[in-house]
Amino acid sequence: MSTTRGLEGIVATTSSVSSIIESVLTYQGFDIDDLADNASFEEVIYLLWNGRLPKSDELRQLAEDLAKYAEIPSGIIEQMKSYPIDKVHPMAALRTAISGLALFDENADVMEEEANHVKALKLQAQIPTIVTAFSRIRDGKDPVAPRKDLGFAANFLYMLNGEEPDEIAVNAFNKALVLHADHELNASTFTARVCVATLSDVYSGITSAIGALKGPLHGGANEAVMKMLMEIGDVDNVEPYIRKALDNKEKIMGFGHRVYKNGDPRAKHLKEMSKRLTEITGETKWYEMSIKINDMVTGEKGLLPNVDFYSASVYHSLGIKHDLFTPIFAISRTSGWLAHILEQYSNNRLIRPRAEYVGPQKQKYVPIEQR
Repeated sequence: MSTTRGLEGIVATTSSVSSIIESVLTYQGFDIDDLADNASFEEVIYLLWNGRLPKSDELRQLAEDLAKYAEIPSGIIEQMKSYPIDKVHPMAALRTAISGLALFDENADVMEEEANHVKALKLQAQIPTIVTAFSRIRDGKDPVAPRKDLGFAANFLYMLNGEEPDEIAVNAFNKALVLHADHELNASTFTARVCVATLSDVYSGITSAIGALKGPLHGGANEAVMKMLMEIGDVDNVEPYIRKALDNKEKIMGFGHRVYKNGDPRAKHLKEMSKRLTEITGETKWYEMSIKINDMVTGEKGLLPNVDFYSASVYHSLGIKHDLFTPIFAISRTSGWLAHILEQYSNNRLIRPRAEYVGPQKQKYVPIEQR
């Protein structure tokens, strides 16, 4: 029996949701560059779930459905108020709240295709409401209810801050959502598919995915990048900080990606957004520091920035708290998780790999008094 550490390079399933071929990322065959420059996040949701871009009436119906389901049960809000607000990370709160949503859905365990589609709509619509509600609750503020007249990106920023965002912020956030929507069989997506392959429910699949995304080697990297930038503090401090990290062989978050040989295609879009937003906010040092770090790490280690590296300064420039970066990742990636979950249900087989045993053999039980 041969083994591959971390399942690297192992093809575990077939999928039409997204692909990474020769360092080109596509959603249902559409190049990520094309979608990032032109598509709304709602269009991407429809594309991932249906295999094609929506017509105008289909997009309008999706927007109406997302708006219809965006409110969350009052029981979830009360639940979040009971969390140890000063100790719990937003990803832990999100994981618990998403699991709790199933308790308020009488069709949570109904496995018909239409029922699962409605659950997908509910989860996609409600996850930003949960993230923003928790953020406000821990700040001692009341949650802001979603508005039916705002698009997905605008609604999130509105619920987070309590005021309607400007067009630049909405466009930047929409692009970030598009870029993070799916990424083939990554750790959290694989986790979701393994979970629902047992014919567990959609809520369990998304809860499992959030648990995997919570790890710093997956979704938590952009928060770690911003922590590094805050520690460096100024452009003049970049070189000694990074030099010390490189000399000590410390991992610098936001660089390298197992599946990209020529760099993460999403990074260039976030790099441009970081430049523009930091100019608008008057805090260009975050972009300038990022560029200097990029040059040093790429020059000395040959590692290129991934999607997490520049997304950190983008979210910071939008006024988003740093520990909300990964929950925002989850808001976007839920669209991809749900596409994979629905695809798994449509042609299901239990996912049950083997492990090569390397432990002791031929041991014999010894009575406790003789051990």
